Amino acid sequence: MPNVLQSTIFRPMMRTEEAQRAGVRDEPVGLTVNGDRREVRPGTSVADLLRSLDLDPRMVVVERNREILRDRAMLPAVKLAEGDVLEIVHFVGGG
Repeated sequence: MPNVLQSTIFRPMMRTEEAQRAGVRDEPVGLTVNGDRREVRPGTSVADLLRSLDLDPRMVVVERNREILRDRAMLPAVKLAEGDVLEIVHFVGGG
């Protein structure tokens, strides 16, 4: 059985030609978050992006390509793609 961790660690070290044959994209994924252009690693999920921004998924609403992602449990499964446009609204308490 192949070592999944090892293959994941060494995947970024594959040459571009090998990566293309293996179906692995090695270029950053360009997207827009709240109007700002960003780049993320291929395979990054919405949950990964929120974590990198120090945002609690329970405290935000995420809109991806004009569609609200209502099921927060699915955020780890939603992979970001080239050209995605995200709007993230953070809840603020007060009184």
